[in-house]
Amino acid sequence: MKLSGAEIIVKTLSDLDVDVIFGYPGGAVLPIYDSIFKQNKIRHVLVRHEQAAVHMAEGYARSTGKVGVVLVTSGPGATNAVTGLTDAFMDSVPIVCLTGQVPTHLIGTDAFQEADTVGITASCSKHNYLVKNIENLESTIAEAFYIAKSGRPGPVVVDLPKDVQNNLCQYKNIKIKKLTSYRPAKKPKSEDIANALDLFLNAKKPIIYAGGGVINSGKKAAFYLKSFIDSLEIPVTLTLMGLGAIPANNKNFLGMLGMHGTYEANMAMHNCDVMLCVGARFDDRITGNLKHFSPNSKKIHIDIDPSSINKNVKVDIPLIGDCGTVLKIMNNELKLRKNSKKRLEKWWTLIEKWKRKNCLSFKDSKESIKPQRALKELNMSLKNKDFFITTEVGQHQMWAAQYIDFNKPNRWMTSGGLGTMGYGFPAAIGVQVAHPNSTVICVAGEASFLMNLQELSSLKQLNIPVKVFILNNEYMGMVRQWQEFFHGGRYSESYTDSLPDFVKLANSFGIKGIRITEPKKLKSGIIEMLNHDGPVIADICVDKFENVFPMIPAGAAHNEMKLSDDDNKETQTSEGLALI
Repeated sequence: MKLSGAEIIVKTLSDLDVDVIFGYPGGAVLPIYDSIFKQNKIRHVLVRHEQAAVHMAEGYARSTGKVGVVLVTSGPGATNAVTGLTDAFMDSVPIVCLTGQVPTHLIGTDAFQEADTVGITASCSKHNYLVKNIENLESTIAEAFYIAKSGRPGPVVVDLPKDVQNNLCQYKNIKIKKLTSYRPAKKPKSEDIANALDLFLNAKKPIIYAGGGVINSGKKAAFYLKSFIDSLEIPVTLTLMGLGAIPANNKNFLGMLGMHGTYEANMAMHNCDVMLCVGARFDDRITGNLKHFSPNSKKIHIDIDPSSINKNVKVDIPLIGDCGTVLKIMNNELKLRKNSKKRLEKWWTLIEKWKRKNCLSFKDSKESIKPQRALKELNMSLKNKDFFITTEVGQHQMWAAQYIDFNKPNRWMTSGGLGTMGYGFPAAIGVQVAHPNSTVICVAGEASFLMNLQELSSLKQLNIPVKVFILNNEYMGMVRQWQEFFHGGRYSESYTDSLPDFVKLANSFGIKGIRITEPKKLKSGIIEMLNHDGPVIADICVDKFENVFPMIPAGAAHNEMKLSDDDNKETQTSEGLALI
């Protein structure tokens, strides 16, 4: 029996175990929407903007480990999705984005709602296709899923002309297990692993720096990472994207690394003699000034993407392969080696001294709500819950990373590489769709929340219990902070003085709204938010001029941190090094 292209698309998605599509209909994809209407296996979530569709799919994908699926129409539908695709590309999130296209005979004629989707998305997708022949339709979609998920994950775009959707073809039930033209390395040479372990086991000041690649590799990678760290009893730090890869309560965990990382993590990275980088890419927010990045260390780099090796930082031993696979091999090899933990005593003594700086302390207040206090209270209230956190981008994002404890992988969803304001709210909806019985909270700033607030309509329609926790300081907080530090306090266009009443806005969509203005009502307000069965918008009115610390200023090194507003630049070049 022959099926239409649209029916083949939906059946292929069903056979690939897709259970939800995030999308927005339009003329060029109406045949697909008609096919979706005729079945009941795949759920469709209607968004209110195509950018939000990709962010929802990202939240779904990151929290489940599955491929997120997006469906948008041609022209503006596809171009609106580009920001989300770029976000997914930068953060290695597996997405398949199906875009409508004008009929093949109209391509290149500037037809109504035509855009060169393949050309536009070439630089922000892992791969893309324009399907001109219905005979290739089924295999192309199957390939798209394989490419999106295997190797370093990322978004794949499939552009679907309307006549291809309407043509008829026999369904073949194609299964793609591997492609001869695309075979990512799974494990490195055994001698390279042996050399890496030799280097690591002879180090006096070793550290592991792990990132989002551990999360992307799957739960086994996080398990093997923890086993490796616990066996060696060595310090570990995580990137913004890697939070949860090691439990926050692990005694070897030094906290987050980088521009707003902890004092002890950054100082340990600066002073280590051997660094093992696992599933991270040495980006600028981690390294600071490259000339002074960890200047005296030997560097080992585990990454599945060969293009990430030596891209920003030259390493001594590259281990190209899947994080989980490589860590498993290293754990097995470690059992055959002798390991003296005594050699690290002086290193841990120095780290404990750095910890005593208590770099995440802050001056609390009885008059105004400090954003740090708000997130510490939220963290305390979540202790016994199965929770997921998404964030928008800005100061609130950094405070959330600093003060919320993640003891499991896939519980933290944020925009790292692209830093997309407007990511967090739709991502939270995607997470809640995937985990209907879990607590899902979007930590937002008022400026970021405005970027995609139209998704309140989606939230109302879905009636799922997403909580939006807005730290409202009436500023584009991180912009204001940089203007204070580097632009003489000239707050050019960073004051958001025309905000809506977020409680009334929530109520206008039939959603519960809460406003908290006093520190003494913070705890009870958070409990009220968490205990409400439906969605909540919580407007937390915080101190307007609080800054995020620690902070490595632009162009500075890890040992040149501002720890408070009173610091000009605190340089810790040789503090305590006489101990070793």
